[in-house]
Amino acid sequence: MSDTAAKDGTPSVRERRTAANREARLALSRAPVRATLRDRLTWLTEAAAEVHDLDEPADVYGDGVVSALEDRVAALLGTEAAAFFPTGTMAQQVALRCWAGRTGGRTVALHPLAHPEVHERHAFSQVSGLRPVHLSAEPRLPTAAEIRDFAEPFGALMLELPLRDAGFVLPTWEELTATVEAARERDAVVHFDGARLWETTVHFGRPLAEIAGLADSVYVSFYKSLGGFGGAALAGPRTLVEEAKCWRHRYGGMVFQQFPTVLSALVGLDRELPRLPEYVRHARVVAAALREGFAAAGASGARVHPAEPHTHQFQVWLPYDADAVAEAAVRQAEETSVLLFAGPWQAGGPPGLASTEVTVDAAGLEWTAGDVRAAVDDFVFRLSKP
Repeated sequence: MSDTAAKDGTPSVRERRTAANREARLALSRAPVRATLRDRLTWLTEAAAEVHDLDEPADVYGDGVVSALEDRVAALLGTEAAAFFPTGTMAQQVALRCWAGRTGGRTVALHPLAHPEVHERHAFSQVSGLRPVHLSAEPRLPTAAEIRDFAEPFGALMLELPLRDAGFVLPTWEELTATVEAARERDAVVHFDGARLWETTVHFGRPLAEIAGLADSVYVSFYKSLGGFGGAALAGPRTLVEEAKCWRHRYGGMVFQQFPTVLSALVGLDRELPRLPEYVRHARVVAAALREGFAAAGASGARVHPAEPHTHQFQVWLPYDADAVAEAAVRQAEETSVLLFAGPWQAGGPPGLASTEVTVDAAGLEWTAGDVRAAVDDFVFRLSKP
């Protein structure tokens, strides 16, 4: 069942899923990206006055409200400075390019499932002239031992926290600090891909500034968890950030006016950031109920990964065809107004397995464990129907 609309105009599964997410009585998440333009503009208009003085002049090439956001991020992460970027891809390329110039090493060590390797068309090597090397193929962050034993020198270690494509997984705090120390022993700088760093505080049991303080530089996103329109920030030492701003201009990131995106980021920091720990804790309730529901429904082979989520996002794996699972999920929402799985399903791993990502946000807090188990039972029944 393709996500592409049929030639006869029949809505695609993706289009039906988007409509179901807006209309469902219950959904584990209601991602802002699925909202209409009117909804997003209304949201920003109603919320912006709460986070910034709207009577001040609009920003021009990074002043005003942009500078205010940069100062806010630096304070949250405990760094000397921060720079706003239109995309995380640009922010991380610039950060690692700057570090390469300072260390003299153009080799970046990272996981093969890290975002630059999977989702950026090899931008490091093709655009920035950096050389990526992989420390481990295991579906987790590299260990201190793997870093110490790696045969080649590298100038920077990049750690994606959490590692999304492995299931939004995180190391323990002790493992993370040991990994960073091992990199330091090799005279390598440490950069955190912290697109979703905001929600790691529950797992690590540490405040944001202490987590970010382990690294030499940190990138954070304003839309992946905070619900902003887009944008990212690079935070670190003031001298690095000032150099990064020069490269931001060279890369085409010096946008004339950015106030809608920046205001949405400030709203996210005010509204969503304080609630992320609550989402993480409830995601663990949801994950446990999913496991119980699949077991009770006789869906052998169903897997929730990690069994106890490290953040408010995790994976579900089912031993069914991806198209069949996607159709069942959408049909359940259309017929019952309950959307259990709001994301697309992908074929992956051994044949006959399908996976999806589950996010628990404010909408998901309405679900009890009983609601989840009942929805799983209905979902598995639909899968079993011809």
